[in-house]
Amino acid sequence: MRLLANIPREGVTLLESCPKCGAPVLPDSLFCNRCGRDFTKEMSAAGLAATLPAAPVDDAADPAAQALAEIRAALAGRYEVQRVLGRGGMATVYLARDEKHDREVAIKVLHPELAASLGGERFEREIKLAAKLQHPHILGLYDSGVAGALLYYVMPFVKGESLRDRLDRDGMLPVEDAVRITLEVCDALGYAHAQGIIHRDIKPENILLQGEHALVADFGIARAVSEAGTQKLTQTGMAVGTPVYMAPEQSSGESVGPTADLYSLGCVLYEMLAGEPPFTGPNPMAIMARHLMEQVPSVRIVRSAVPEEVEQVIFAALGKMPVDRPRDAAQFAELMGLPFGSTATMRARGTPVMARRVTTGVQGLVALRRPWWRRPRVATAVAIAALALGGGSWALLGGKGSASAPNPNARRVAVLYFQDQSKDSSLAALADGLTEGLIRSLSSAPSLTVISRSGVERYRSSPLGPDSIARALRAGYLVRGEVEREGDKVRVSLRLDDASGVNVKRASFAVPAGNLFAMRDTLAVVASDLIRQQLGAEIQVKEQHAGTENPAAWLLLQRGEQARRSGEAANARGDTAGLNREFLVADSLYAAAEKTDPTWGDPAALRALLAYRRSRLAGGNPALIRQWIEVGVGHADHAIAIDPSNADAYETRGNLKYWIVVSAIETDDAKRQAALLAARTDLEKATTLNRNQAGAFATLSHLYYNAPGFTPTDVSIAAQQALAADEFLSSANLILARLFNAAYDLEQFDKAEQWCHTARQRFPADVRAVRCQLYLLTAKPVVPNVAEAWRLADTAVMRVPPAARPRERMTEDMLVAAVIARASKTQPALADSARHVARRSEGTAQSDPTRDLAFFGAFVYTLLGDKDEAIRLLKEYLAANPSRAASLRSDPGWYFKPLEGDVRFRQLVGATP
Repeated sequence: MRLLANIPREGVTLLESCPKCGAPVLPDSLFCNRCGRDFTKEMSAAGLAATLPAAPVDDAADPAAQALAEIRAALAGRYEVQRVLGRGGMATVYLARDEKHDREVAIKVLHPELAASLGGERFEREIKLAAKLQHPHILGLYDSGVAGALLYYVMPFVKGESLRDRLDRDGMLPVEDAVRITLEVCDALGYAHAQGIIHRDIKPENILLQGEHALVADFGIARAVSEAGTQKLTQTGMAVGTPVYMAPEQSSGESVGPTADLYSLGCVLYEMLAGEPPFTGPNPMAIMARHLMEQVPSVRIVRSAVPEEVEQVIFAALGKMPVDRPRDAAQFAELMGLPFGSTATMRARGTPVMARRVTTGVQGLVALRRPWWRRPRVATAVAIAALALGGGSWALLGGKGSASAPNPNARRVAVLYFQDQSKDSSLAALADGLTEGLIRSLSSAPSLTVISRSGVERYRSSPLGPDSIARALRAGYLVRGEVEREGDKVRVSLRLDDASGVNVKRASFAVPAGNLFAMRDTLAVVASDLIRQQLGAEIQVKEQHAGTENPAAWLLLQRGEQARRSGEAANARGDTAGLNREFLVADSLYAAAEKTDPTWGDPAALRALLAYRRSRLAGGNPALIRQWIEVGVGHADHAIAIDPSNADAYETRGNLKYWIVVSAIETDDAKRQAALLAARTDLEKATTLNRNQAGAFATLSHLYYNAPGFTPTDVSIAAQQALAADEFLSSANLILARLFNAAYDLEQFDKAEQWCHTARQRFPADVRAVRCQLYLLTAKPVVPNVAEAWRLADTAVMRVPPAARPRERMTEDMLVAAVIARASKTQPALADSARHVARRSEGTAQSDPTRDLAFFGAFVYTLLGDKDEAIRLLKEYLAANPSRAASLRSDPGWYFKPLEGDVRFRQLVGATP
């Protein structure tokens, strides 16, 4: 039944322009698309009544039946139009059979009023451009045309369901499914935007689900409408888009860019997680107004299981102004793909900024040739840990008789970065230094658990409220502070907030501007006193010897840190010139601090760290990498000579020497082995000096995985110590992958499944969180599910950048081949399929120089019982990686156990016959 059919025009006061804003209006419009004015107020009473029919119109008398007959007649001989599939605001969709190709298709026919606005010639010209879109997550166009007054286009008929169908059925989606769908739609949008095509109507109805993957539909109508008839369409009061998902600038009739699609995608992501869109209302105008005026509601209020970082991506995508959103689909995907718990921050205006603190540990270490399937894939872009300021801190020691708190997180304290309230921002470096010094001081109190710098760094200038930050960090209390000038003094204001964001304690003090150390002393005392009063814990302050007695040197180092952070921010936004400029400033400031106090080792240690960072940003230039490594080692040597107990200097020197091996700049095997031993010695020394040296433990977990002579147990212990020292370590996703792989190697599949589960919860957008599930399907206790293996493989491929997908496809397919091989134990006919998939995924010396694919192919053939092929591929692998023979000789692993007694295998690995 239709309630508004053939609305009569008699008695209606027709409007030519909006009385409020002057925008042109056609008679059919009931509201102004630009300002939202309700035109019914300008209509006469008789005319308004005429718009409402006296009785419902039955479908039998509806023009829809005539339209169906008309389209059947117009397309006869080409398409057999069968029935109506659905009607939308702009078109009617018909199910038809393509008679030439004998396939089912969907035909969209634009409504007559819209077709008249567009015009046939321009419609066809523009939709042909959209038809060129060829992407795995875009529903393509088969055909289009003009049949009389009808404009139509033909698409594949997808027998799955739409995202709207699934939402209507299930309400909320699992976080992992929501992230996967979002990334796939984002991938499609990025491709289309690069072709100059904006969708303008991203919504659940236009996202089709075929199997486990998303297809974006209606790029055709969006392109045609937006490019061929924007002005005429606006005059009808029919905006391209759906108000519930429409960006503010789109609803107001302004020109739109790619960020409008990202806004709509953010709304869809919100709905998948919360079960309803972020903004709803009784009518389109109310919804549009809420989009324009109201803050985005927190999805975590209705669903606390949603990671804080996913919510931050939603906040960024739903910025009111286009400039406040991710600049393009690539940046949106980058935010979604960040390890949850990493240091991406959202600035107060909502703009996503990749302001990564130089993170602890080494990432992107891919060259030591452990079998690729036994090591996690790591990102090539590396962020290395900022070194602590050495001994210049005051420790807090927990006394006896501490009262227990009912809240399990009551003793977890987060010190957020202090705010600089000076008019000229001249106290920013001081604020950062006070914050980090207080974190170190409180961290030494056994009665407290203090969130690390890497944990709180991502909330610097965050728009989130204190309660949201406390919840994300699982902190019972937050310490917040401000610094401001007060004549010739600096005033530090401190507040202690509970987990709900309510302030429970306050304090402030003023110290002469030149007496920085007195300020630091007083801050430690005041902060510990506030916490003691709240928790009833006897927390006493013990003054320790400062790393420097020179306030000028200390402040110079803080300013160097500020410049280094600016350089990292420049690198994140692709500003190479800004990166180089800020890093030069940072090095100059560190050098000045070093000269001001030659007895202080921290400036030299930070210069070493900066050199290491520059070696990682050398773009694969061997000469430049070697140059910066030599510079960095020199600075680290100097720092250790000044202070042999400087764990940070040992960690950085260890990282530099390990990078010699990993970057493959050293081709002499003896020198590589010497560098590897020196790196291990330095890193282990760092962990001996400081059992909480998370970055050193993280690098060691990688080194143990790749160097001969270590077991999976060694890797697991080092990785767990890294997470125990800093659960917010920015490389936590890599650490979890190592823990999974170590458990997998040890045949501890229950533990492996637990680590995989943790990875999926914390890093749902990370490819490793998908790949570990595929690994588990190759393991003994798990029932091999081939269909699930292919689904996971497809998902993993889409989680990596487009340029990496061909190689990733071979990687994942080889894993699937292993699953098929296992399944062939009970279904022998599948053995040939396993061989076929493995053979096409072996790669060559050109596409896979390290022959990692050959290594895993050997595992597939071992599962199939084909020792000849397994030995052949192992021989190829060891030819490219001769140092790996010793590892296989000492421990072939459960995967090659069946080959252990084969004479050819023993000869290959150098074992005695």
